[in-house]
Amino acid sequence: MARRDKVAEAIREEASLILHDKLKDPRVGFVTITGVDVADDLRNATIFYSVLGNEEDYAKTQEALDSALGFIRKMISERINLKFAPEIIFKQDQSIEYSVRIQEVLEEVKQLEPAKESEQSEEAPEEERKEKKVEPKKSSRTNKKK
Repeated sequence: MARRDKVAEAIREEASLILHDKLKDPRVGFVTITGVDVADDLRNATIFYSVLGNEEDYAKTQEALDSALGFIRKMISERINLKFAPEIIFKQDQSIEYSVRIQEVLEEVKQLEPAKESEQSEEAPEEERKEKKVEPKKSSRTNKKK
């Protein structure tokens, strides 16, 4: 594991702990830190978060995180021993909502498939009758008696 990945994981853990234990802002809802992307020089970190709720909850949480950015950066720099405290940017991660929506669509498709199968089973006997209709074979040989 590269140093960059180790620092990203440490920042993710510490940011999560700070948000849940130290940050007392009522605008912060149920926040989950989903990932951290750290620049190669370890001076910039993008923290991705997800919020349980609607767009209004996301907006309130983003506002609260932006206002607490200095506090969070200071706490992370105290807890992680780095030469420079990384600049932090918070970004919404809506991949969870996206995957939930995909799951909902897949469930809808599964519910539609039994309806299609029952329609096809009603049409199948008619098609089977057409397929079973066999015309007499014409023999290529003719029976000629001399």
